[in-house]
Amino acid sequence: MPCGYIIASVDITNPEAYDVYKKLSTEAIRVHGAEVLVRGGAVQTLEGDWDPGRTVVLKFPSVEAAKTYWDSPEYRAARAAREGACTMRMVVVEGA
Repeated sequence: MPCGYIIASVDITNPEAYDVYKKLSTEAIRVHGAEVLVRGGAVQTLEGDWDPGRTVVLKFPSVEAAKTYWDSPEYRAARAAREGACTMRMVVVEGA
């Protein structure tokens, strides 16, 4: 079965509020057994004009597991906490 990856690009607008989101999302990641592949770190554009800001990549056993995480009570609390703290772009991708 293909793995599921959540990929997020984040522009933080309120660092203090975003810190609350990070704590809650970290707990949601732990509860749902995701593997953190990328969380922050330096980004260097190699082609095009893409500037993804803070980048996060999470690996799940399947796309369905990733969607379950995203819609879980734990992550819904994190999403509520990040309102006004950032601009979030997030996708789920089926992968190897």
